[in-house]
Amino acid sequence: MISRDPFATRDDMSPQLGLRFDEPQQTRRIWPVRQLVAEVRELIEQQYGDVWVEGEISNYRPAPSGHIYFTLKDADAQLPIVLFRRQATLLRFRPEDGLHVLVRGRVSVYEQRGQMQLVAETMEPVGAGSLQLAFEQLKERLKAEGLFDADRKQILPAYPRTVGIITSPTGAVIRDFLNIIGRRHSGLNVLLAPVSVQGDQAPAEIEAAIAQLNAMAREDRAPSDPAGVDLIVLARGGGSLEDLAAFNSERVARAIAASHLPVVSAIGHETDFTIADFVADLRAPTPSAAAELITEAQHTVAERLAQQSHRLDRAVRFQLLQARQRLSRVAVADRAEVRVSTLLHRRAQRLDDLTNRADAALAAQLRARQKNVAALGAAVLHHDPRRALAKAGDRLQSGVNHLHRSVERQLHAHSSMLAALDARLHSLSPLAVLDRGYALVMDAKGNVVRSAAQLAPGDPLLTRVSDGAFTSRVEATSSTARGARTTIKN
Repeated sequence: MISRDPFATRDDMSPQLGLRFDEPQQTRRIWPVRQLVAEVRELIEQQYGDVWVEGEISNYRPAPSGHIYFTLKDADAQLPIVLFRRQATLLRFRPEDGLHVLVRGRVSVYEQRGQMQLVAETMEPVGAGSLQLAFEQLKERLKAEGLFDADRKQILPAYPRTVGIITSPTGAVIRDFLNIIGRRHSGLNVLLAPVSVQGDQAPAEIEAAIAQLNAMAREDRAPSDPAGVDLIVLARGGGSLEDLAAFNSERVARAIAASHLPVVSAIGHETDFTIADFVADLRAPTPSAAAELITEAQHTVAERLAQQSHRLDRAVRFQLLQARQRLSRVAVADRAEVRVSTLLHRRAQRLDDLTNRADAALAAQLRARQKNVAALGAAVLHHDPRRALAKAGDRLQSGVNHLHRSVERQLHAHSSMLAALDARLHSLSPLAVLDRGYALVMDAKGNVVRSAAQLAPGDPLLTRVSDGAFTSRVEATSSTARGARTTIKN
């Protein structure tokens, strides 16, 4: 036991406590709250930098800034989640309380509250895909608003003059659509509004195309004017739910609902359903089926007319056959028929002859007129002022060139003359004499010294040579038999 005697010595206590009081004791470390929380946050983020967490959404709170806050919980615990605006805009479904989701992100600590939280990067529902969930959510919301109601849908015109089709200009959809229209109703005008049918920009392009086609619909146009659009076909080939995402967007759905023109939705295959199908005035299983539906009335009328024409032709042939049988019983009538038939053949031959002659005369007149026009054209070209201007331009250019050559020759001659004068002047220059070793001596007044008799001892002199000048002073002068001699000191 440890002795509690206050008067016990250190030697008595040391063996019992196993301590050495001569050693320095470790001091306590005091943490600032901010530093401790920051270091804990760094440790947590390093250890749990990328985790997946599954749970149920509760206390869902979207902020005006675009960030999303909620709590992810299970039966025993809960974890605050924050999904910032940039990541929230990428969600393909709308989070809501009670939704079972799988969240990916990093665990962190919100320092201002000292609270652990998960900073989410992505989120997807458990059990159903995000696109399918977004489809169901938007479908229920638009249905509740009445956009799917049958009483708001418009009736398609039975005999449209112009159809506006919104689709990709390079896909097989537009080719199949035009082939069927050409076969069933060749008089129908088709106006293509090219758009992207998938991708992030597709909903905005489809919305703009619907508005543009609506702007082209003019109720006061003439019946023969095909400029206005009577109905719209929204078409695309089949694909996955991701490929058809543009036609499941709220933007496209509301553009269809706001259209004043009837809209036929022809998206994907027969088993594909999109939000656009529910909002449109008519759903076609395929784009080819849409082409058949909008031409059904015209095609039915054309088939009916063909049947009636065939029946009428058969009835006329039958009546003619009966008449011939009755006429064949009377010989006179038979001979009259032969004469009438012969006369008709002659008249027909005469008509062909006159037609050929008229065609030949018309062709001859046309050739004569063409020859006359050609002659007039040649005459006009002959007197064309542009040719005279071109010739005048050529003459002017030739004169300019001649003037330039004359000026150059004169400049060359004057340059040669100037060079000769320069050489002559240089040969007469006193500086040229200095180049041969002579010097020019001048007194203090600048007068040239030509004789030693002009100088006296102590006179300053300036001597000029070819490459410069120097000063000197006269020390003495003397006379010789040939002249004066001067001693100069520099």
